[in-house]
Amino acid sequence: MDYYRLSSKEVIEKLKSRKLGLTSLEVSKRLNDFGKNKLVRTRRFEWLKVFLEQFKSFLIIILIFAAVLAFFMESKIDAVVILAIIVLNAGIGFFQEFKAERAIEKLQGMMVPNAKVMRNGRVVNVSSEDLVPGDILILEEGNKIMADARIISGDGLKVNEASLTGESVSEEKTSGKLEKDVPLGDRVNMVYQGTEVVYGSAIALVVNTGMNTELGKISELVQDIRPEKNPFKDKLDRFSRKIGIFILCLSILIVILLFYTGSDILESVLVAISLAVSAIPEGLPAVISLGLAFATRRMVSKNVLIRKLPASETLGRATVICTDKTGTLTKEEMKVLDIYVDGKINPSKNNELLFKIGVLCNNARFEKDDRKEYYLGDPTEVALVVSAKNNFLNKKELTEKYPRYREFTFTSERKIMSIVRKDKDRLRSYVKGAPERIIERCSYEWINGKVVRLDEKGKNRVVKIYEGMAKKGLRVLGFAYKEIKGELNQKNAEQDLVFVGFQGMIDPPRPEVKDAIKLCKQAGIKVIMITGDSRLTAEAVAREIGLKGASIDSEELNKMEDSELLKKIGKISVFSRISPEDKLRIIDVLKKKKEVVAMTGDGVNDALALKRADIGIAMGIRGTDVARDSSDIVLVDDNFASIVEGIREGRTVYDNIKKFIKFLLSANFAEVVLVLVVMLVWRNPEFLPLLPLQILWINLVTDSFPALALGFEKAEENVMKRMPSKKDILNGMKGFIVLGGFIAFCIGFLFFYLNMDEMDRARTIAVTASIVFQMFLAFNCKSEGSVFKSLSNKYLWGAVLFSIGLHVLVMYSFLGEYFYFVRLGLMDWLFVWGVSFGGFLVVEGYKGLGGK
Repeated sequence: MDYYRLSSKEVIEKLKSRKLGLTSLEVSKRLNDFGKNKLVRTRRFEWLKVFLEQFKSFLIIILIFAAVLAFFMESKIDAVVILAIIVLNAGIGFFQEFKAERAIEKLQGMMVPNAKVMRNGRVVNVSSEDLVPGDILILEEGNKIMADARIISGDGLKVNEASLTGESVSEEKTSGKLEKDVPLGDRVNMVYQGTEVVYGSAIALVVNTGMNTELGKISELVQDIRPEKNPFKDKLDRFSRKIGIFILCLSILIVILLFYTGSDILESVLVAISLAVSAIPEGLPAVISLGLAFATRRMVSKNVLIRKLPASETLGRATVICTDKTGTLTKEEMKVLDIYVDGKINPSKNNELLFKIGVLCNNARFEKDDRKEYYLGDPTEVALVVSAKNNFLNKKELTEKYPRYREFTFTSERKIMSIVRKDKDRLRSYVKGAPERIIERCSYEWINGKVVRLDEKGKNRVVKIYEGMAKKGLRVLGFAYKEIKGELNQKNAEQDLVFVGFQGMIDPPRPEVKDAIKLCKQAGIKVIMITGDSRLTAEAVAREIGLKGASIDSEELNKMEDSELLKKIGKISVFSRISPEDKLRIIDVLKKKKEVVAMTGDGVNDALALKRADIGIAMGIRGTDVARDSSDIVLVDDNFASIVEGIREGRTVYDNIKKFIKFLLSANFAEVVLVLVVMLVWRNPEFLPLLPLQILWINLVTDSFPALALGFEKAEENVMKRMPSKKDILNGMKGFIVLGGFIAFCIGFLFFYLNMDEMDRARTIAVTASIVFQMFLAFNCKSEGSVFKSLSNKYLWGAVLFSIGLHVLVMYSFLGEYFYFVRLGLMDWLFVWGVSFGGFLVVEGYKGLGGK
C-alpha cells in the first residue's frame, strides 16, 4: 500500500485508528491478526543438509572412493589419512556457512526493546514487539524507529536513513502527502524501521510491522537468496573432473597392459587401483585449505578479515568492484567545501560573520568522554561548527557571549530555522536554511562590512552563485541575520533579513581512495559506485576520486531492459538513487557478462547484494552486523585502500595455489607414466618399477610440506600490473607440467634401468631420485621468473630439508624394510643429486625462454 500518497486523515481512516491511539482490545486483536513486530525465519538452518553439501566437490568424491579402495587393499593408514582430510575440509565449510546464516539473527537484534505510543488516550512505553498497524508512535530526537510509519505531524523532524537507503545526509521529513510514485529514499512523509531520529520530533502512524516492513522485506530476500557458488570452488571442481577422468583412463590402460603381459586379472586390477589411489593428489584439498588459511592471517595484518577461506583467492580475481559511496569511498561526515560571502567565493577575509551565524543558528551538542571531544547532532550542523572552529571561532565561547533567547524550529514546509540571541540589551536573529527561502526573505546584503540594499538584480546574482555551487554536488545552505526591533515573533525574526552568504558542504572522499582507484584501473579492475545519494552528489564524489564513466540514476535504470543494460554497463561508473532491488539487478547483469563481482557495503540495504555477489566486502567499523554476517570479507578499518592490499594478497594466493598445483601434477603422474612405460617395454609384472606403497611414500614426502611451503611465496613483481584471471586454473602452466613430469619420468626410468639386476636396489634408487628431483622441482615452481633472483622462502628450504631428512631416516632405519628399501652408498647419492640438479637447470632454462 502506498501510504505516502494518502493524506494523514486518509491513512488514519484506512487503518481504522485515531489520534488518541488504539484501545487495549484493538491492540490485542491486531496482534492476533498481524503477529508480533519481529523478523522471522522463512528458511531454517538445516545443519545435516548443510554438512552433507560439503561433500559435493568432485575432488572430495574421488578421495572418498580412493579411501574405500585403500581400506579394502589393506592400506589402512592411507585410508585414514584421506578420510581425515575429507572430514577436516567438510568441517571448515560447515562452520563457515553456519556463521553466514546468523545474519538474520543480527537483523532481529537491530530492534530496540521499547517504543513510545499513544494508547487509550495516554502516552505509554511498550515493547517494540507489541507495536501493531494503527499505533500512534511518538518520535523524539535520538529514537530508533521500530516500525514503518506515516508521519501525521512533525516539528522539524530529520531522520538518518543511511543504513537503509545509503543517503549520507539526514532526510528532512514532512506530513504532507505525495502526489506521485517515488523511490523509497524520496518518501519524505514516511519513516522506516531500523533508521534513527537525529533532530526534531513527530507523531507518526504505524503502517507496517514485522516482515511487512522494508527491513522485513530485505530479511526475507536475504533468506531466499542462496550464497553464490564460489568461482574458485567451481574452477577446482572442473579441474578435479579432469584429473578423475585422466586417472580412470590410466587405470583402465594399466589393467589392460598387466593382463596382456600375463598377470592375473584380479592382481592387475589391484595394482591399477593402487597406482590410481597413489596418483590422486590427496593432499591437494588440505594444502589449498591451509594455504588459504595462512593467507588470511597475512590479510588480517593489512586490515582485511577473511570470513570464508576461498574468498581470499576470489578477491584476487575480481574484475569489478561495486562499491557503496557513503562511509566506503567517503568519510560519512559532512564537510564545508566552498563558501560565498562578501560577494566572493572562498574569500580569505571578511568571512567571520558567515561562520558565526553557522555556529549561533545551530543545535549541535558538545560531548566529551575518556577518549575524545566531539559534537553530536545533525551532521550538517556538526559540519558548520567544525568549519567555524577551523576558522578560529569557538562555539562554546560564542554561545556564552550570545545566550539563546528563542528558537523558531526548522520545518520541511518553511525550510529555514532561526535562533534569536541576546547581545547585551538587544536581540538579534540568526537564520539559516534552503538558499531560495533565505534569499526571498532578504531585503539587504552584507558587503565589505556594510549593509546594502538587495534588489531583484542582486537576488538573481546570488541565486546563480547558489546554483553553481549545487551543480558541483554540494549541499548548500544560506545564512542571514537581523537586528530585531519591535515585537518578537516568527515573522519579525525571519523577514527583511540581511543576506550574508552560503556554505556548501559534501561528504568528502577518503584521501587514499583516489590512489586506490588508480591501482584498480592498473590491475584491470573496473570500479562502479552504487549509492542511494543524489546524482549530483555521486558525480561530484566520482570526479574527486578520479572515477570516470557514465552516470545514471534509478529512474533511468528502471527504463532500461536487461539487454540494453548489458550493452551499456561497461561504460557506466556511477549509479545513483539506487534501491536494494536495483543493486541485485546490476550484479546479475554483470555476472551475465562473466564478471567476477565484488560488492562493498555497510548498511542493511547492502546485505542482499553482499550475499549475491561473488565476493561480499563489508565495513568493520561503520558496517551493520547484518552486512558483516552476509559478507565474505570484512574491512577492519573501513578503508577502501585496504581492498587494494587485499586484491594484491588475493592474487598472490591464486599464484601460489597454481604453483603447488603444477608442482603436485608434475610429480604425481610421472610415477604412473613410469609404470606404464616399463610395463610396455618389458611386459613382465615382476619388473614393476615402483611398488604401490613406495608410490604412496613418494607422495607423502613430496606432496605435503614442500607444496604447503609454496603458499608462503611473496607476490610476483607484476601482480598488480596484469588483468584479472578468468581462465581455467591450468591455463598457462600445462607446458611446465608436461616438461616437469617428463624430466621426473626420465630420471626415475634412468635410475631404475641402470640397476635392474637388483630389483630392490633399483626401486630404492628410483624412489630416492624421484624425491630429490621433486625437491628441486619445488624451487622451479616458486616463481615465474628465474629462481636465482629470489631464494628467500625459508619455509621452502625447511620443508625440503625435512622431507629429504625424513626419507634418509626411513631408508637407514628398520622402517626401510616395510618399504623394501635398501641402503644407498655415497656415489649413489652424488649421482642422484647431480642428475636431479641437471633436470632443475633444464626447467629453469625453459622458464628463461618464456615458459611458466
